[in-house]
Amino acid sequence: MSYEIEVNQRKLDTEPRPGQCLRTYLRDRGWFGVKKGCDAGDCGACTVHVDGEPVHSCLYPAVRADGRSVTTVEGLAAQDGELHPVQQKFLDAQGFQCGFCTAGFLMTTAALDDDQLTDLPRSLKGNLCRCTGYRAIEDSIRGVKHAEEPGAGQAVGRSLPAPAGPQVVTGTARYTFDINVPGLLHMKLLRSPHAHARIVSIDTAAALRVPGVHLVLTHYDAPERLYSTARHEHPEEDPDDTRLLDDTVRYVGQRVAAVVADSEGAAEEGCRRIEVTYDVLPAVLDPEEAMLPGAPVVHAKDGKQARISRPQDNVVGETHGEIGDVEAGFAEADVVYEQDFQTQRVQHASLETHGAVAWFEDMDEGLGGEVGSAVGVDRVSRAGETDGTEEAQKPAEAEKPAGPGGDAPEGEAPGNVRRTDGIPAPPEGQRLLVRTSSQTPFLTRRALCVLFELPLEKVRVVAGRVGGGFGGKQEMIVEDIVALAAMRTGRPVKLEYTRAEQFYGATTRHPFRIRIKAGARRDGTLTALQLRVVSNTGAYGNHGPAVMFHACGESLSVYRCPNKKADGYSVYTHTVPAGAFRGYGLGQVVFGMESVLDELARQLDMDPMELKARNIIKAGEPMLTADGEEEDLHIASYGLDQCLGIVRDAQQEESEKAERNPAAASLDVPEGWLVGEGSALSMIATGPPGGHVADARISLLEDGTFDLAVGTAEFGNGTTTVHRQVAAGELGTTVGRITVRQSDTDVVRHDTGAFGSTGTVVAGKATLRAAAALAASLLSFAAAHLGVPPDDCRLVEEAVECGDRRLLLKEVYAAARTAGRELAEDGYFGGTPRSVAFNAQWFRIAVDPGSGEIRILRSVHAADAGKVMNPMQCRGQVEGGVAQALGATLFENVRVGDRGQVTTPAFRMYRLPAYADVPRTEVHFMETEDTIGPLGAKSMSESPFNPVAPALANALRDATGIRFTELPVTRDRVWRAMDRRARGVDA
Repeated sequence: MSYEIEVNQRKLDTEPRPGQCLRTYLRDRGWFGVKKGCDAGDCGACTVHVDGEPVHSCLYPAVRADGRSVTTVEGLAAQDGELHPVQQKFLDAQGFQCGFCTAGFLMTTAALDDDQLTDLPRSLKGNLCRCTGYRAIEDSIRGVKHAEEPGAGQAVGRSLPAPAGPQVVTGTARYTFDINVPGLLHMKLLRSPHAHARIVSIDTAAALRVPGVHLVLTHYDAPERLYSTARHEHPEEDPDDTRLLDDTVRYVGQRVAAVVADSEGAAEEGCRRIEVTYDVLPAVLDPEEAMLPGAPVVHAKDGKQARISRPQDNVVGETHGEIGDVEAGFAEADVVYEQDFQTQRVQHASLETHGAVAWFEDMDEGLGGEVGSAVGVDRVSRAGETDGTEEAQKPAEAEKPAGPGGDAPEGEAPGNVRRTDGIPAPPEGQRLLVRTSSQTPFLTRRALCVLFELPLEKVRVVAGRVGGGFGGKQEMIVEDIVALAAMRTGRPVKLEYTRAEQFYGATTRHPFRIRIKAGARRDGTLTALQLRVVSNTGAYGNHGPAVMFHACGESLSVYRCPNKKADGYSVYTHTVPAGAFRGYGLGQVVFGMESVLDELARQLDMDPMELKARNIIKAGEPMLTADGEEEDLHIASYGLDQCLGIVRDAQQEESEKAERNPAAASLDVPEGWLVGEGSALSMIATGPPGGHVADARISLLEDGTFDLAVGTAEFGNGTTTVHRQVAAGELGTTVGRITVRQSDTDVVRHDTGAFGSTGTVVAGKATLRAAAALAASLLSFAAAHLGVPPDDCRLVEEAVECGDRRLLLKEVYAAARTAGRELAEDGYFGGTPRSVAFNAQWFRIAVDPGSGEIRILRSVHAADAGKVMNPMQCRGQVEGGVAQALGATLFENVRVGDRGQVTTPAFRMYRLPAYADVPRTEVHFMETEDTIGPLGAKSMSESPFNPVAPALANALRDATGIRFTELPVTRDRVWRAMDRRARGVDA
């Protein structure tokens, strides 16, 4: 039986494997624009055309494509290379951030007819985006253009497009698994069915007999060393409670064994044949119960050695602080309000799942270490690429010895530690290369070196373009076991999580229980604030203490109050581990704090925004938590008053609209629905405490262009674009003349990583310093070469102008080389001192008493981002943050069953916000310039998330008269509460 399929006008006759879907058939042949996002037809990232009709190729059997014509995103453009009109529109409007979903949206949109284009909520229901908030996607489809093309030296503050844009819309941007690796082996994991158990025995003999299986790893093969999966500049911030493979399992889904085979099918069959005998132990799922005497102990470890506060009580970390006297403060208050709040687990749901590929490369290969070839491009985009661009292939700088922010933590120089018995070291002249979807390649390399007792030069970690992160990839979840398998087999090994594994084998947002008590005088002045937080960190403490500390920080310090008290507990339970998530704990506590102050204002018969305005911190004032003042945190620019002004303006506009024309004001409200308004504010530090390191290096190249090397990762946060803008501004050139290399431990000395809102304010400052130093060097060298004063010289797009003389930059390079000089400079920033950013959110909503449905009528967001480096990108970060927060507020919930198992392991059970769920948010940027951030910039990637839930809850309170204290506020919860009140039962 013959098989023939046409893919992008190319005839193929290779028959698919039995049961193979069209997605994997296409990817096996190098059409990497076809993405894997969900495994179940829920996200649309794998959309292709079959005979002109869009299909989800993960559900489409490859055998059905026999005799048909298939078009992927790579084949959407014309044969002469001209972009398809839809591709060009997505470029013009920059309708993407990480870009992982973009190919699917392009293929869906390209097939829409005129009628379908008029109903985008229905037409786009099969495609999900986690990054953009959908406004940019809608603008792309409608033909709105946002991207600018400013002249030389005019890049900062303009809406420049992402350098990888052309690759994203043509499907040639290379994400983690978009490479062909000869001899690749595949890994699958056997996971625990129990919340708590000891492994009595594990028999792998039957698994090893499966044809194609090469290796089975169990706890017998794992190093004894304990570590944390969390990645921070200072490893001591997290408890060492994790073993690569453990003989005790502590949650349903914990990895028990790994099978490495020629195919995923063989590896899966190997997992099924492993026989494990468990001694099932008592488990505790509730954090309050976990702290009670007699509760099952999750980690019976030496607390001091593992950095666990009270292991016998399951408390991994805690804080207790008080300034002033809260009891006296409540005694002098005219009004006191106290309430309990609860927030849920939320999945990061980045469309690219966790995964890594590891293999050995020659030590002298440098950026040539990638292997294989890709259909549709000349070669595989190498690990040193930035933002998916082919132009990034430049020689790497030799790594410098460890200095400030160096890789080896004090007292743990990996090169000086004895090898672990039984684990082969990389062969002589070779090193281990790990290509991973990570926000922290440098910290991951450091952790691998410590874990496997390897010198730094023996491990290289790279990240291609990362398909979304949101904090979930600030972990070492897969790299450790993939590295172990590669070292044991000497072959390339790949592990790619399924969507289900993301839910039960990765991390979630921390569920919180919060009790807040607030007191105020009749004029609205706060007299006391008291906070009790219990954070469920799950079975392992990665990020647990740090998230809890942060949650109790800015949520209290944004308000002036003489008496503050906080008690916080990060608690182990036998459930899926929690980790870093956008907002890093603040979103949970801000939900409670802003709700309490809203209720306090209502008791005082005062506008909630007026009460908050009377008590917010002012410029120049110290920021006081319950533990006192944070020494390295400053208000380096102040825009909170402007944010509140935007909210007041929105309220006033709605009020005036209703007064002018009551009938028109109610046109968007169905009859019988209740209408309410609500707002909230938040403050966040522009980086983590204790320092966050970034190095940058920029060099003049032979052709007169520039090479910028930075360590921070690109996952839709837009830092690549901003770094080029910063460098271009300092060097008086255009961004097109600056190539960026990043996310590779070969590129620069050290970079802590792309988390904590640091891509612009920390790595960007390192880039600024490097570019400023190179600009000075260029002017000085050119002036000396021409024999003129340096003050007479200035940099222009491709030259140095000195009076009436003009020296091309490539001539400068040639002259410097003749003189034996390299024109390159380094920049460094250690992440301290830190500033703060402010945000405020306002909603007008309608609620249906008959169903509990909430309809958002208007959404307004005010953001103090300091000097906005790229308005288009920054607006996208705000819109994406609001959309993600709305999902967490209205319906997202990782549910855990009574045995500790995750019961929502798929998008169709979990429900991410789709196009139809997300309103267009009006985004306003405040006019401030920060004295700490680069060129006046502040962070704006995490902070938009934090005020959304309380603003919506306050609007819901305004509409219904009911205070909702638990997230998510699903329509069934809203309906039940309203029904109970209607029946006279306490809601």
